[in-house]
Amino acid sequence: MLDTAALPALPRAERVRVVDEWLAGLLAEALAGTPRPDRRRGGPPPEDAGTGIALVAVGSLGRRELPPHGDLDLVLVHDGRPEIAALADAVWYPIWDAGLRLDHSVRTVAEAVSVAAEDVKAGLGLLDARHVAGDPAVTAGLRTATLASWRQHAGRLLPQLRDLRRARGRQVGELGFLLEPDLKEAYGGLREGQVLRALAAAQLSDEAPADAGEAYAFLLDVRDALRAGTGRASDALVRQEQARVARVLDLADDDVLLRRVSLAGRRLAFVADETWRRVDAALVRRPRARYRRVRREPLAEGLVRQGDEVVLARDARPAADPGLVLRGAAAAARADLLLSPYTLKVLAVHAPPLPEPWPPEVRWSFLRLLASGRSAVPVLEQLDQEGLLARMLPEWDRVRSLPQRHPWHRFTVDRHLVEAAAAASELTRDVDRPDLLLVGALLHDIGKGWPGDHTEVGMVVVAEMAARMGFSPADVATLSAMVEHHLLLPDVATRRDLDDPKTVDRVVEAIDADGALLQLLHALAQADGAATSSSAWSPWKAHLVAALVARVAARLGSAPVPEPVLEPTAPQVTAPAPVVEGHTEPVTVGVEDVLDGQQVTIGAPDRPGLFSLCAGVLALNQLDVRAARVSVAGGHGTLVFAVRPHFGRAPVPEILADGVRAALEGTLPLADRLRQRERDYSQDAAGGRPPRISWFDAEATGVTGLVEVRATDRAGLLHRLTAALAQAGLDVTSATVETLGGDAVDAFYVSDPAGTAIDPAQREQAERALVAAAGGDAPDPVGR
Repeated sequence: MLDTAALPALPRAERVRVVDEWLAGLLAEALAGTPRPDRRRGGPPPEDAGTGIALVAVGSLGRRELPPHGDLDLVLVHDGRPEIAALADAVWYPIWDAGLRLDHSVRTVAEAVSVAAEDVKAGLGLLDARHVAGDPAVTAGLRTATLASWRQHAGRLLPQLRDLRRARGRQVGELGFLLEPDLKEAYGGLREGQVLRALAAAQLSDEAPADAGEAYAFLLDVRDALRAGTGRASDALVRQEQARVARVLDLADDDVLLRRVSLAGRRLAFVADETWRRVDAALVRRPRARYRRVRREPLAEGLVRQGDEVVLARDARPAADPGLVLRGAAAAARADLLLSPYTLKVLAVHAPPLPEPWPPEVRWSFLRLLASGRSAVPVLEQLDQEGLLARMLPEWDRVRSLPQRHPWHRFTVDRHLVEAAAAASELTRDVDRPDLLLVGALLHDIGKGWPGDHTEVGMVVVAEMAARMGFSPADVATLSAMVEHHLLLPDVATRRDLDDPKTVDRVVEAIDADGALLQLLHALAQADGAATSSSAWSPWKAHLVAALVARVAARLGSAPVPEPVLEPTAPQVTAPAPVVEGHTEPVTVGVEDVLDGQQVTIGAPDRPGLFSLCAGVLALNQLDVRAARVSVAGGHGTLVFAVRPHFGRAPVPEILADGVRAALEGTLPLADRLRQRERDYSQDAAGGRPPRISWFDAEATGVTGLVEVRATDRAGLLHRLTAALAQAGLDVTSATVETLGGDAVDAFYVSDPAGTAIDPAQREQAERALVAAAGGDAPDPVGR
């Protein structure tokens, strides 16, 4: 008789061995005691009683993973014997009498395979079929037929399995981010390990990597310890059991346990996601197109799009290009794609350490990645899973999968920070320094990885990280202040009387009367709350914080619009003089290497839309404009652009001069060429957020107006915006152009050519044109 009371305390392998031997004995007794109706007196000697019958384990017992208090999943497989019902009763009843839960069935091989071909759960279970007792040939036949059927019907069954897992994950949650996770059914749990084996059995993926197997084995150990202690068949790692399970597994405490569970769950979920992408692609691929060449489209220097992934270009040099990792991550996120697994492996092995401080181009790529919003989250997870994120930000390991015990928090610390950065990307048009907002959101809780008050520790840690990233001392101080005061506005707004002048005084004093910091803290509070939970950031709380910010801003007044400093450069390259409206002055172009790319100076005869034409020529030559200034004197325009080649190729002055000349003559169809380029590089398409148009009357001078446009950065945006202003009848007298992260922040000083003040009708017309241009509509060419 089986000692069921002692069974849970046995090691897993011993538990399976004991159960197997007991079940084999039950089948032997049943066979010996069950008469054969076809046996006749005087007939031939009876064949071996075990021939044609096998007891097969599936489920956890079939995988040799039987947990304490686990069900026994058994199939009695036979060759059509008429006495099989009596034989099955002789096996099942002793199991029930022992108090064990039993999931059982009686099938011929053909019946079992037929059920498995229609029911994905049954098919998944039979893939784990293991011989326990009886005729081994029957079990071997079942396994062979099941595997063949699984592969034959994979195109129909696997999408069902994928949908089942995704639906269950939405219902139960992700194992990596739950405070009381379901070890089996949560996404990234034990089911994912079983699904990975099933996908490999269908020959549509490789075997899971070793670290995924280690994660799966750890979750099995946790489940065994949990069930052995509770005496119940429960897979929910509830809070009150976590400390005990940690002790059983020789872990320091329950936080260490929950962190290990999170890491294991995230690894299994990551491998499952990558595998499903491969399987989905294989299932939809047409047989005749299996070897068709996949189109490769350039995305950035050293990177191309291949199918639905970002891969290394043929001329990429991972070992000699420190910026390649972040440049690739930013390109993938901006295109709403993922880096290919092979590319990730190559980068993990060959990518060199980042210089300290980071070069401006590396910091720029990092900002573009963060500014991509939701599409950056899976890319950052890719970098994290391959160890690349912690290599660039060593402090990240301190918060990786670190649990947050407060019930308001939906995520571990690291995922909360990533979610906060994604939420902040939606608010970059509300602040003067979106780059600081994005970095501050990503790092505002980084201090939780160290002992002590997370705010005080975080200020020091962020200052060190920001300096290493290459931010200026003033920006480092601002980021540190964002960490110091990231809870200031929500705490004051919900705990103090907003109509009390002392409440406003307290905030003004805390932020040192810094209006720009107030902007950043307001946006950070919104992003932090959205990344926490709806309970932590309710509409009423958002209203209170906004009301507090309005009172403080009224006390402080507005802040000036910053201007980048750019100076004309030499030497100059001269193009043939175009004949335009009586002008015979030549076009000159100078290119000079500067710290962050190149600086291009263009001199040309002034005319309406000159700025727009020059900006369009730069965009057409794959030059991303970072900043620009324009000045006009004596009928001559001088335009200075800070640019960064999109694919790493330095600008050629002669080509730029010829392009500007052709644009001035009207022989270069800029609008059509730029539209074609955007179709070719669809990753630059604008997001769904509308642009923001603002007029700053306090900053204008005389009859000159100042209009600021905040919009998603995209190919030829500067050309379209300036063309829109020209179409609206306004001259751009000077401009400051900045691209921070994924947003363009362009401020234009404009005037009416008649020398009169800009009236409301002109403003309205200009705003409509700018909104259309920012959305992708190209205005009509000006002055042709």
